[in-house]
Amino acid sequence: MKKITDNVYEMEHPLIQHKITMLRDKNTGTNEFRKMVEEIAMLMGFEALSDLPLMEVDIETPIEKCKSPVIAGRKLAIVPILRAGLGMVPGILALTPTAKVGHIGMYRDEVTHEPHEYYCKLPSPIEQRTIVVTDPMLATGGSAVDAVTQIKKHGGKRIKFLSIIAAPEGIKKLHEAHPDVELYVGHIDRCLNENAYICPGLGDAGDRIFGTK
Repeated sequence: MKKITDNVYEMEHPLIQHKITMLRDKNTGTNEFRKMVEEIAMLMGFEALSDLPLMEVDIETPIEKCKSPVIAGRKLAIVPILRAGLGMVPGILALTPTAKVGHIGMYRDEVTHEPHEYYCKLPSPIEQRTIVVTDPMLATGGSAVDAVTQIKKHGGKRIKFLSIIAAPEGIKKLHEAHPDVELYVGHIDRCLNENAYICPGLGDAGDRIFGTK
């Protein structure tokens, strides 16, 4: 994992890079695409959650009593940005099956490219949880900034943002608006095109996950 700047990290693991290449291929079908998103999310989550606090508890093994570490405090909250962010949830839940799942609904105006929120439901008490926000693509950064803003308004404090691919423009916008948020990116792509799509990108992640156009 490579540190780009404070709280911004790019994944370098060969398995993540290999699977991202499979996502990019226009010939990758819906079922395989969906599975790859889940697998990448799990690999990214393994890296991003390496700093979870631990505490020791007393247990008894078949041999003897001992102290052993468990995750301290409240469990995780996974908050996908609808709808594409849903595709990453199973991968994170595979690592942390007791995590609570919230949802934030955002859509992008096709003309202005500006995000609009239509839904927000978060686990309570959100302020006591480590929050993992998921969205496969970080393009302009507008939806990401607004989603994090809404989470903070509801009391969220410790936030990690996971995105499979990102444009430099989106990274810059999110980091400037929320420098305290830890951003983990599978791969940083070249730029946005005139239609605010990531290049080389992978197309529309939501359409490819759910088989819609």
